[in-house]
Amino acid sequence: MRHYHHLGIPTNQSHKEENYIPHLKIYVWGYDKSEYRIEWVRFAEGAEKFYHPLILKFPHVAFRVDDLAKELEGKKLIWGPYESLPGFIVAFIEENGAPIELIETRLTEEEILNIVKERS
Repeated sequence: MRHYHHLGIPTNQSHKEENYIPHLKIYVWGYDKSEYRIEWVRFAEGAEKFYHPLILKFPHVAFRVDDLAKELEGKKLIWGPYESLPGFIVAFIEENGAPIELIETRLTEEEILNIVKERS
């Protein structure tokens, strides 16, 4: 089963409340302040070597899934799977020219936010 998780939007503008996640080479902000979980993503220098160009250029919708391996069957994988945070495994697929993020985790939203803040 898929459940909406967030909308990620690439940006070049920094924000005073952004959190840097060094091992992912990204700055993120807005997710915890948005009713619709809109997350702004600013990529650090060198991120272009780490991410697929679609992820760097276009917004992505993210879904929480029960079984990531099953969800990836027959899909065009463009990044991952990767454990971006402990217990938080992500992969990106391409769907009709757009990046889609799939997330498998048992973490609560509060636990996810705490990990991100601890690491920034």
